[in-house]
Formats: sequence, structure tokens, C-alpha cells
Amino acid sequence: MLDWEDNPEIYLKDAEGNFLLKKDGTPKKKSGRPKGMVGRPYNFHSKTKATIKKRRVIKNKEKLVERTERKLYQHRQSLKNAKGVASQLDKDHASKVITDDTLSTAPKSIQEEATKNVIFAPNEGPQTEFLAAGETDVLYGGAAGGGKSYAMLVDPLRYAHKSAHRALIIRRSMPELRELIDKARELYPKAFPGSKYREVEKLWNFPSGAKIEFGFLERDADVYRYQGQAYSWIGFDEITHLPTEFSWNYLASRLRTTDSTIVPYMRCTANPGGVGAHWVKKRYIDPCEPNDSFEGKDGLSRKFIPARLEDNPYLATDGRYEKMLMALPPTQRKQLLEGNWDVNEGAAFTEFTLEDHVIPPFQIPINWERVKGIDYGYASESACIWATVDPSDGTLIVYRELYSKGLTGEDLGHRITQMELDDPFSVLGVLDTAAWNRTGTTGPTVGETIVNQGHKLRRADKNRIQGKIQIHEYLRIQPTGRAKLQIFNNCPNLIRELQSIPLDKSNPEDVDTRAQDHAYDALRYLIMSRPRVNDPLSQLRDLRKQQAYTPSDNVFGY
Repeated sequence: MLDWEDNPEIYLKDAEGNFLLKKDGTPKKKSGRPKGMVGRPYNFHSKTKATIKKRRVIKNKEKLVERTERKLYQHRQSLKNAKGVASQLDKDHASKVITDDTLSTAPKSIQEEATKNVIFAPNEGPQTEFLAAGETDVLYGGAAGGGKSYAMLVDPLRYAHKSAHRALIIRRSMPELRELIDKARELYPKAFPGSKYREVEKLWNFPSGAKIEFGFLERDADVYRYQGQAYSWIGFDEITHLPTEFSWNYLASRLRTTDSTIVPYMRCTANPGGVGAHWVKKRYIDPCEPNDSFEGKDGLSRKFIPARLEDNPYLATDGRYEKMLMALPPTQRKQLLEGNWDVNEGAAFTEFTLEDHVIPPFQIPINWERVKGIDYGYASESACIWATVDPSDGTLIVYRELYSKGLTGEDLGHRITQMELDDPFSVLGVLDTAAWNRTGTTGPTVGETIVNQGHKLRRADKNRIQGKIQIHEYLRIQPTGRAKLQIFNNCPNLIRELQSIPLDKSNPEDVDTRAQDHAYDALRYLIMSRPRVNDPLSQLRDLRKQQAYTPSDNVFGY
């Protein structure tokens, strides 16, 4: 059998199907390998193989370089766009927070960059206003659940892209601070990849070199840990937990920066109530209407932004949090749900009201008994309270107050003299016993200095518990419907302290001495002096007052 007869498919044929013949008359085979047939591998020389391998490695590396260059180009473009956004926003520091209004007028590139990979979007209303505020000192406070603490964490990030930026976030205690730190762990690395937290120092380091520090102030003396430091942003979370304004004033002196493109800020958040509610209310709330900018006595631009529960859609939607706040006691409910600053949780004198105990001034009859109580302080406030007794029902009426710090004994005596010029006779008084104490000097005490100016004073009865009980007695409403203690509305410091001074948590029978209590102490001394009601012969008693006065010391005459 011939091969072309056994395998005709491998031979060439014409259109009619006949074999094409070679010169010798035999059929021609098709050229090339048959389909499916594996060819014989070519065996290159070893040097040729090495060369081919090197070229392949080089080619692979070139492809890797090309891919890396493409990625690098993309990153450079993204960084360029981000710098463009930052530069655009730096032109107006009040627009650091990106809002719908600012985006609508911004270039498309800025809009795309600003809305790409959004990590935090402030709630519309007070939270956005707080983050966009251009005032130097801003309080964001009111109802619980308004998003205040989260805004406190976000606001210092406005300059986190600048190396000179250094921020400080303050809370009262370390356990309270821990909650903020945990929230920062979730937010800061996402906002600025590469940010590192150092647990020991409680310090965040950002890729730009910026720093955000967390600190706490359990005592006023703790502020000295920050002596010599400089911060471009300082924030107090729950500032009403600080009993006095000393810490705020001291840290405000640390607010400075060497970078002219950074505007220093003070920021505070708070709920109504707390041991420091009185001075916070006086600094931020009383001077101006909410959301209006004003200039404080220290020259700083200031604003109060009220917070409401409904401003936080994450808590207000289902109503559960609101129901929980509704179940609180009346005072706490007014503070945390309504954001009412006129009530104070744990206030020592809950019976004190403006309606019952505060009255407009009137002309005091000349024959009414008049007395004064003085609490002395130099670094803290000196307070002097004047009162008279209505002979018709024994009501004690406070008609004047002096409230000032930095007064020497001589200064205080002169101030009292000037304020008593309109009184018909010299007003007897009681003075804090500490003002009579000698502190290693041989000169006259504060008490002796004031007495030498002609004022008739005795040592005050400083029984704290009995004094507080007596004030409660005077705050009662008499059968006539009139309170036994009434205060002229030109005595704001005494009114404020009676409204806000809290109880001592360790001793509920006394007030918290860490709070401002100078006018309260002066009133307590005055009431403990047992002011009397004049009898019908008061005119004669007034004429004989000089002879009736008995000095506590017969040698020195006071």
C-alpha cells in the first residue's frame, strides 16, 4: 500500500481532487508540520540562553518601573489637589469647615477633592457653626447629646497640616479623658494617615509635625505642668467641671504661635450645671444673646453657641435618648434636655428664686437698722454685703455689695468709706477672723487697718454649718407671702452665688468651698451677727450709737 493511499490528507490536491505530482510522477506532500504535531525544541548555546534571560529580567523590571511611575504620578496629582484645597481654604480661616455653601462656589477640582473619602461631616446647625467660628473664644454648650465632644476632637485638625500647630485638649480627670482618646484613635489615623499616638505622653504626632496633646486638671495647681509651653489651640471639654476660672485664665496665657498663618483659638464645651457653672455663665452667656459675637473685658472676641438634642440626628431620630433624659429629676432634665443655664444641679439653696428673693431698689428709711459683713481676700475677691432690717416684719434686705480682688486692707477700707457716704450713720459690721490674724509681720493686720480708718467692726462668727442653716431660715417664705431675705437687683454677685453655689459632696451640710463663695461668706457673717429690728426709740439709739459701741479690745480700741 502506497503512503498517499494510506494518508491522502497530507498530500496536495487540485480543485478536482486529483493529486499534484512531482517531476518523478509521485504526489507532492503539503509543507510544514501537521496539525497537533510537536516540533523539535531548538537547543540554544549557554551564552545565548544567559543573554536571553538577562534581557527578560530587564524587561520585567522596566514594566515594574512603569507601573510604579504611574502610581507615583497618581499620588502626586492627589497631593497636588489636596494642597490646592488647603491653599484655597487658608485664604479665609473662617471657612476651614467645608459646607454646602462653600462647595457650591468652589472650583470643580476642590469639590471633588473635598467630597472624596469623607471621614467626618458635621451636623447642620450648631455643630457646623462651632467648627466654622472665627472668634478667638467660643463656648459650645447646652443640652446633652448635641455632638459637642466629637466637635471638640475635630476642631483642632483645622491646622493639622502645619508643622507649627500644637493643640491641647483638657478634661477634669483622667477617666473622663479616656473616652476622648478612644474616639481620637478612630478618627485621627483616618483623617491623617501616618498619625501616631504616644500613650505615655498622651500625645498625637501628625505627618506634618503638628501635635495634639491630651491633659487633665484635677486641681488648679495642675496648670503649672504647662508652664513654658505654647499652644495655638486650647480646648476645654466640659469646662463647667472646673470650679474656678483660674485654669482657663492661666492656659489662655499659653495661647500663642510663631506661625503667622495660624490663628490661635480657645474652644470650650459644657452642659449646664456643675461646680463651675456660675463663672462659665458669667463669661459666655450673660453678656450677649446666643450665636452673637461680642468682645469680652479681656479684649477677646467671644461667642456662645447653644447645643440642642435635635441637632444630632444620630440620637434624636428614634427618641430613645430623649425619653431617657425625660426620666431624669427636674433639675437635671432642664439642664441636659432643655439646656437651661438658670438651674444648677446640686445647688445648696434650691429654695432661692429670683421671683421671691430679688427686688428693685427703693429708698431705705433713715431709722432702719443697717449692718455689714466682710469677707477679705487679696488674690481672691473681697466681698462686703450691706443689709437693713424692715421693722414691720423683720425682713433682712441686702441693699449694696462690694466685690473686688487685689485690695489691700487700706484699699478695702477706703472703698467701704466711699460707698457709705450716703448712709445716715456709720454702719456696724463683722469681719472675717482671718483678717485679724498676724502672718509673721509686726505691722497692723487687715482688720486693724480698716478699723483705724473709722469703721466699727467685730470678729465674725464663722460657724459654717450654723451659718448655712440660718441662710436657709432667711430664705423661707413668711406667712405674709414675703421672703425673710430679699436682695436688691444691683447685687449681682450675691445673687449669682446663691443661685449656683453647690453642696460639698463629702459633707452635704456645707457648701463646696472650691466654688466662688465670697459674697455668700459675707452674707453668712452678717446673718450670724444677729441683726436687730429697731424699736420705736430708734432715733435715740442712733444718737447714742457711739456711746453704745464696745470695742473688743479696750487697749487698741477695736
